[in-house]
Amino acid sequence: MRRLVASILVLAILAPMPAMAHDGPVIAAARKINFPKLPDGRSVLAVDLHTHSVFSDGSVWPDVRVEEAKRDGLFALAVSEHLEYQPKAADIPHKDRNRSFEIANEAAKVKPDATGANKEPLIVINGSEITKLTVQPGHMNAVFITDANALLPKPGLSPADAAREQLKTANAQGGFTFWNHPYWTSQTPNGIATLDPVHAGYIKQGLLHGIEVANGADMSDEAFQMALDNNLTILGTSDIHGLIDWDYDLAGGQHRTATLVLTASETTDGLKAALRAGHTVAVYNDNLIGKPENVEAVVRSTLRLEVEDPLPKTTVQAVSVINDSPVDYIIENSGPEGAYDEGHVFTVKAGSAFTLLIKNVPDPSKLSLTFKVLNTYIAPRQHLTVQLNDVTP
Repeated sequence: MRRLVASILVLAILAPMPAMAHDGPVIAAARKINFPKLPDGRSVLAVDLHTHSVFSDGSVWPDVRVEEAKRDGLFALAVSEHLEYQPKAADIPHKDRNRSFEIANEAAKVKPDATGANKEPLIVINGSEITKLTVQPGHMNAVFITDANALLPKPGLSPADAAREQLKTANAQGGFTFWNHPYWTSQTPNGIATLDPVHAGYIKQGLLHGIEVANGADMSDEAFQMALDNNLTILGTSDIHGLIDWDYDLAGGQHRTATLVLTASETTDGLKAALRAGHTVAVYNDNLIGKPENVEAVVRSTLRLEVEDPLPKTTVQAVSVINDSPVDYIIENSGPEGAYDEGHVFTVKAGSAFTLLIKNVPDPSKLSLTFKVLNTYIAPRQHLTVQLNDVTP
């Protein structure tokens, strides 16, 4: 989360160029967070709205953030440097707080000679992290802003009042704002996110639109409940400071913590509108976290049944459970139908099928199965349940 890896720069600062070895084809495919479109035509776009470079407390040049994002199949990336915390200023002096965005935005342009992941388009979003040392108001991100310099705090104000003015400025620029890691133990020693009067006021005034329920390696039930109770957009972010490859088992199929945005338009405006509307699902450790309707939309677009042939001279019916998503689904067969060859819990690997033999199915045309998807959350400790029927014509 806010872990700082060694304070060495992974890339040479004065001559930035790609320095990571190319992924092999298996890793390259497994690390991408690519979901199919929903049946209603909306796209499911992976974004990461909280990352850092050497222009605040990160360890890489901004173009590395871009290459990682392209390798991960992201649609959009925000390099959101700390406004008030600039530990590398002696080595990388700069007065323009938009500079990180400008470098990343230029790096994201697809060059005529681009190869591999660099051929993929990527939207780079201008963002900044409002950084207060106390839990009131703590850290908050403002993304889709037009000028980060205008968000620098006004002198003479308390942290809460200064942050309120910064949020007002971000909103005036058309920004989308959210509360970062409200359960971070450096500011909340018990690890429990609590809605204090300061943030409640920001929400009531329409200045704060979302909240991180997952950040890097951490997740918070309390932040999730706050999102549901206050109609805040549910977000997952990497908050990456070092390399994505250092923090995630990409070879093992793990994905960075990110947000799926369900949008009717694959544009910057479409992305921002869907975020404002709360049409999101957080991806954390390959769990899907969000409001019930959003999680169900994603699952139903990627999980399906195909009824196969029965075992000869029996009513034991073969059924294929097909997973079209990039994450494994951990499934509990929670209906009355029993499996002949499996326990009640099984895993359908990403992009694959799993065959069950269901007992006592006199009429396969009427078969439906009820599944609880155990790596989904529609409320704290509450999993999505779906009933699936045969989809074959």
